[in-house]
Amino acid sequence: MLFPDAANRAAWRHAPNALSLARIVCAPVLVLMALAGEQTIYTWVLVPALLTDAADGWIARSCGLQSKLGARLDSLGDSLIWCAGLAGLIAFQRDVLAAQRWLIGAVVAGWMLENVLAWLRYRRLSSFHTVLSKIAGVLLSVYIGVLFLFGHWNWLLCLAATASLLASAEELWLLALLPRWRADVKGVWWLRREANLDRPHADLGP
Repeated sequence: MLFPDAANRAAWRHAPNALSLARIVCAPVLVLMALAGEQTIYTWVLVPALLTDAADGWIARSCGLQSKLGARLDSLGDSLIWCAGLAGLIAFQRDVLAAQRWLIGAVVAGWMLENVLAWLRYRRLSSFHTVLSKIAGVLLSVYIGVLFLFGHWNWLLCLAATASLLASAEELWLLALLPRWRADVKGVWWLRREANLDRPHADLGP
């Protein structure tokens, strides 16, 4: 852990959830800016909001502050920011959206399918936060930030989209494996390894 001292951990204990809440608050502001056609304001709210996605998870892991509430807030913040990002693409990046409609559509469809099935299975967002989904989230955040600041980079979109589609596929697999809701699952490989090490207590389906 980055901050093993109890006093330091206490000082940071609310930071991850505060960053997730900030992302939740930013989402409707971003949608309003997209509807109003305020691209400059939208961009300068979006970029810091995307940065909080990486920051809250890093702080939580470094300080040993992971919690079920934090996982759920993080997932809600992610979902709302991605919806706001899609609103920004529709409002300000229609040329890119039209040119890359199949690739972007596949990413959105995979993400939506996983969220809908998670809600039907657990009555909540999955909050798996797999290693692959974190990588995909970072790459997508970088791409969207670059898109609004510098313009479209095709290779970066292809890389981010590939990672996102693989992450969605793995999370769909996890939905099939886990009959009960569980946050912060690194991935299928780690889950299988855990089951092999402690099979009587493994939370896997048949």
